[in-house]
Amino acid sequence: MNAAIIGVGHHVPDNVVTNKDLEKVMETSDEWIKERSGIKERRFGDAIEESSSRMGYKAALMALQDAKIDKHDIDLIIFSTLNPDYFFPGCGVLLQRDLELKEIPALDIRQQCSGFVYGLSVAKAYINSGMYKNILFVCSEQQSAMLDLTTRGRNISVLFGDGAGAVVISATIEDKGILSTHLYSEGAFAEELTLKYLQGKGTVEEKDDNLPFMNGPMVFKHAVLRFSQAINEGLIVNNLKPENLDLFIPHQANLRIAEFIQKKLNLTDNQVYNNIEKYGNTTSASIPIALSEAKKKGKVKPGDMVCFAAFGSGFTWGSAFVKW
Repeated sequence: MNAAIIGVGHHVPDNVVTNKDLEKVMETSDEWIKERSGIKERRFGDAIEESSSRMGYKAALMALQDAKIDKHDIDLIIFSTLNPDYFFPGCGVLLQRDLELKEIPALDIRQQCSGFVYGLSVAKAYINSGMYKNILFVCSEQQSAMLDLTTRGRNISVLFGDGAGAVVISATIEDKGILSTHLYSEGAFAEELTLKYLQGKGTVEEKDDNLPFMNGPMVFKHAVLRFSQAINEGLIVNNLKPENLDLFIPHQANLRIAEFIQKKLNLTDNQVYNNIEKYGNTTSASIPIALSEAKKKGKVKPGDMVCFAAFGSGFTWGSAFVKW
């Protein structure tokens, strides 16, 4: 039994925040942000009306419609986010409630930027085992509410945005689906990209531990190495070469990282899909948002070989290879 992605959807807030807008509240420039990251704008949503669960709900509806499946046929929800609506419970049960589903299980994962590839591995394992047949997997990130939109926080705040992506993964006997996933972690670098305390916890004296922190050069250095590691392993396992990939969708962390990997694999522009210039880094939601856009544009077709790869806080990283 194979696990195939049969539906995709995404949602982003209407509120567009450009680099020029950020120039008004912090010492930065449009040129500096674009050169550093490739980002031109991002979306910021209301922390309550467009919380992680609410955005996830909207993306889920699109994915269900695209899959042409009744929501009551879903027998498991997987929800990935770094900023849930509540400290507990997780967003999975909130989505189950909003969709008015029966008492199906809801599983929350906290893998940050690597959430999508980790979640695909979980869904694949459940379906391959025969435990579940139709899984709704949602990645949704409400990040703007916890950003420091001042000069002090600009190194992180200019990079991130809000948004949600969703996929429906179903059992099939057809020759398609998630071929393999390749997951890693290295906790020795946990503090290089972290938010130690929720707002109001810890002390300002402890280097503002209630604000996100990122060692940019360290993250970049490891990302370009680990991306290649996970992708190359998948190519070997599936007896593929880079030229066999019809589409590569990297986690939208930094356009420079994506371009580095593209060049290293000798991929053409037609083989790679990036949208970071419009949305910034939407963490675990970035790959499914890009996948949803790519599918709408006809860039993903039956029989295509697709590769996803991500790297993020933890450090965690991984890749997934899918035959569409």
